[in-house]
Amino acid sequence: MSVLIYAETEGGKVKKVAFEVASYGKAVADQMGCEVVAVAFNASDADVLGNYGISEVMNITHEGNFDAKIYASGIQQAAEQTAAKVVVVSSSADSRYLTPLVAVGLSAGYATNVVGAPSSLVPFTVKRSVFTNKAFTQSEITSDIKIIGVSNNAFGSMENNVSCTVEEFAANLATSSVTIASVDKATDKVTIADAEVVVSGGRGLKGPENWHMIEDLAEVLGAATACSKPVSDMGWRPHSEHVGQTGKPVASNLYIAIGVSGAIQHLAGINSSKVKVVINSDPEAPFFKAADYGIVGDAFEVVPQLIEKLKAFKAQA
Repeated sequence: MSVLIYAETEGGKVKKVAFEVASYGKAVADQMGCEVVAVAFNASDADVLGNYGISEVMNITHEGNFDAKIYASGIQQAAEQTAAKVVVVSSSADSRYLTPLVAVGLSAGYATNVVGAPSSLVPFTVKRSVFTNKAFTQSEITSDIKIIGVSNNAFGSMENNVSCTVEEFAANLATSSVTIASVDKATDKVTIADAEVVVSGGRGLKGPENWHMIEDLAEVLGAATACSKPVSDMGWRPHSEHVGQTGKPVASNLYIAIGVSGAIQHLAGINSSKVKVVINSDPEAPFFKAADYGIVGDAFEVVPQLIEKLKAFKAQA
């Protein structure tokens, strides 16, 4: 019996989100009195998971891009190999895509948006956020094998240094049914999924020629850049930066929205962020009702001053 965690990778490196999943998996394993094992794909630095309580990593080598069917088959086989009773994944777009396939393969119950360790093992009960983080529910998983999708930035990463062994796992991977024409990846940028701080812009910036304000503020803060749906629809910014219910979910520690009115779909996608700040000239903008801090003012006046103040503060630090 074991707890299996799926450690996501990108470019051969373990992603930051995997550290939270590892911490959660370790906490559940301690409750159950069993070992915790990780499965990863193409991880060149898998032993870093030892910093978060993972003593064994099953590394699967797969040549090619991410494919939910292929990855799901590898995770399922790792779960069967380790007799896993609990499988822990993140709430990233990739994990949400592949996990239902794993659940079907293992005949497992799948609880999404989990925000805390199990409050009970019998019955197996976890706290989940529902209604786009407007409420919480205690959910029971009654299947023999349980799959937990940890809500990003909800449980936290907890260092627990142990010796970590990495072994190649020769899984019999499924055959892809998807043809990938091309893949374009942004380089030298903080990704939205891994960012502690996200700076987002909306139609209030009036045009793509003014986007340098977003980029300049993000550079000072070491933040990722994002945008609202109308901005990506108009072609000002790539769709990869669109955040919200119909775009990428954001669970950063700080989310700064500039010139974003705050449509319900946008707010639903960023509601997991710890602190939300809005800068908007319209005091009636819906975002102000959801924000922790707000500045009513012209972004073209406020943001340059904010950048200069932050630069001065960093220079004194």
